[in-house]
Amino acid sequence: MSVGQDLSTDSPVVYVRLLGEGTSVFRPAPARRIAEGVVQLLAPDGFDPDDEDWEFAPGSVVQVEERELEGEDVLLAVRMVDQAGSP
Repeated sequence: MSVGQDLSTDSPVVYVRLLGEGTSVFRPAPARRIAEGVVQLLAPDGFDPDDEDWEFAPGSVVQVEERELEGEDVLLAVRMVDQAGSP
């Protein structure tokens, strides 16, 4: 399945950068599509905010971009947007 198909669904998977890991680490997270290129991040099953420090917390509305991570095209959360979908 291509990234474009993932974003067109109501429930894409979005990768979020984890902070304080000492190296670049990204976590796949469920999301809810708000608008083209804009999603609301959802907490995955078993999410522990004391164990993972996300760049954008679950519940955040973020803009996503297609990026390559470890040879795979994924959707990456890149910046917060307001509830209306503006950066």
